[in-house]
Amino acid sequence: METPITQSKAWQTLQNDLNEPNFYKAEKDYVYLAIAKSTPVGKYLYLPYGPVATTGQGIKHALDSLMVLAKQQNAVFIRIEPQNPNLIEALKEQGIKLEKSLDLNPAETWLLDLTGTEDDLKEKLPSRLLRYHKSAEKKGITIRKSHDPADIHFLLDLQKALAKTKNISTFSEEYLKTELKQPFATLYLVEYRPPEPPEPPETPEPLEPPTIIAAGLVFDDDKTRYNLQGAQSDEGRKLHATGVLTIELIKDAKAQNLQTFDFWGIAPDGAPQDHPWQGFTEFKKTFAGSEAKYAGTYDLILKPVKYQLYKLLRKFRRMV
Repeated sequence: METPITQSKAWQTLQNDLNEPNFYKAEKDYVYLAIAKSTPVGKYLYLPYGPVATTGQGIKHALDSLMVLAKQQNAVFIRIEPQNPNLIEALKEQGIKLEKSLDLNPAETWLLDLTGTEDDLKEKLPSRLLRYHKSAEKKGITIRKSHDPADIHFLLDLQKALAKTKNISTFSEEYLKTELKQPFATLYLVEYRPPEPPEPPETPEPLEPPTIIAAGLVFDDDKTRYNLQGAQSDEGRKLHATGVLTIELIKDAKAQNLQTFDFWGIAPDGAPQDHPWQGFTEFKKTFAGSEAKYAGTYDLILKPVKYQLYKLLRKFRRMV
């Protein structure tokens, strides 16, 4: 079974480091990682991109196990989002009632195939971005990799500035630091220092430290690089920093013999032009990849009255 990173043992280690109660189970026909979340009305079990199964029988077995676990945890509902849409249909055909929820992880994403030769990959990359990447160093742009949690503030600072204009939320610094401590995580920092003039002054001034104009946090498993988080400054936008960084991320993933680059989310089909992901989506689709459509997020309600109260509180919180 192809298991996304969010349903892996490595992701369980992250949850443990975050002090999130969780439950992992692997059987021959299903795998799941369920995270216990607390709300004012009670707990629920959340399975990011899970459970994982290949058949309708497998997903039913997983859900049977989860219902036993939910009873033990006194959970109000179980939130699932298997990537294969057929698994949701299989549950419905077996009489399982599910309520569609707001999607937490992206229900649609853009995937780039990294297999084949270097020339094969080059044909899939926008020529404009390849030129920017090739000339980056001459323009004073360099990229470095970091696994130092202290560096995460560079990404967070850029994200906070972006959040103000895009009306999106950010994770806490402690959360991002914990992510970067994981073996599967790497932070890429795009640094900029204006190139020296052709004829430097007779008395050169000490070099200023470079400015961080873009940053990206990626996760790698055995086959896939997940491009989870990124942001750039206004100066970075003028210097095409995100384009330069994305080419670097892809080339580096190829060098590590990974098979797929997951751009991690695009706007749904038919989304309005003012959708917060519209610009990101247009950028991602300049790469010759393919769209993947997942099932989305669904809730299996165990305590209807408390669940309705949870929905009211959630709606109010989102409005605020």
